[in-house]
Amino acid sequence: MASRGLVMFFISCAIFQAFPVSSSNYGGLFPELYQFSCPQANEIVMSVLEQAIAKDPRMAASLMRLHFHDCFVEGCDASILLDKNGAFKSEKDAGPNKNSLRGFEVIDEIKAKLEQVCPHTVSCADILALAGRDSVVLSGGPHWEVPLGRRDSKTANFKKANVNIPAPNSTIQNLISLFHKQGLNEEDLVALSGGHTIGMARCVSFRQRLYNQNGDSLPDATLEKTYYSGLKSICPTSGGDNNISPLDVASPVRFDNTYFKLLLWGKGLLNSDEVLLTGNVKKTKELVKSYAENEALFFHQFAKSMVKMGKISPLTELKGEIRKNCRRVN
Repeated sequence: MASRGLVMFFISCAIFQAFPVSSSNYGGLFPELYQFSCPQANEIVMSVLEQAIAKDPRMAASLMRLHFHDCFVEGCDASILLDKNGAFKSEKDAGPNKNSLRGFEVIDEIKAKLEQVCPHTVSCADILALAGRDSVVLSGGPHWEVPLGRRDSKTANFKKANVNIPAPNSTIQNLISLFHKQGLNEEDLVALSGGHTIGMARCVSFRQRLYNQNGDSLPDATLEKTYYSGLKSICPTSGGDNNISPLDVASPVRFDNTYFKLLLWGKGLLNSDEVLLTGNVKKTKELVKSYAENEALFFHQFAKSMVKMGKISPLTELKGEIRKNCRRVN
């Protein structure tokens, strides 16, 4: 009887691998997808990230941002990782990404290790989703189950990367519209913006607020004065485009709700941060205040919104491929 039970166990495992049960809640993706085909997947991703983030704490925010910038251009399909070739321009060279996105080498390292242990099994798109989650966890943020089963695209869309990714000087209407286009609502917008509790931004992305907010050669009046003075020393009127400042000046490498508290104090770095509070949209303003008061509420909604974002138009089953090298199609 024992041997028969063992046989049945292996048969059921084989069936599970061949036909993973998809959950309607996850849009055809399934958190336990690699449980049998690559049980070490989570461990490999986490071990590479632990080293990378210990060496460079900024890397956590950079990897989370890679996942975001990927999903907003034709879905979560790892198109952001493709280098340019004769067939298409790379999304890496689009305005929101050029000289700004980081972390490609970390993804390469994770992919190489996964290919050694379980070749042609874990997609680059799933690696981005797992790396985004684990970067948050390693920074002190919430954990969530990552639905898996995305395939990798065979092309990139340079044009959509220039259009779909919210600019740092976006108005609240721009932001709501771009998020709605992806099936994300105001709650998702404010919670995902809270990802700016870690990471840095370049001077070129906030200079307008310091010197010419409304085309009148004056600073943004919503900026707290001491904070404004400090930013001017980092970001001059010209030059220093790549000088960086923390998005959350109080705890730049810790994932917490301080970002929202800073917004209430006039210390949000980007215009796209500030308008969540001052953009005359009651819903986003109330959410900023709620998340500033209640970190657990923010963590809960952030995890929920990351899962939702991770389900934007994934390539599943026979669509797409599993790249051997995340930088190029097979």
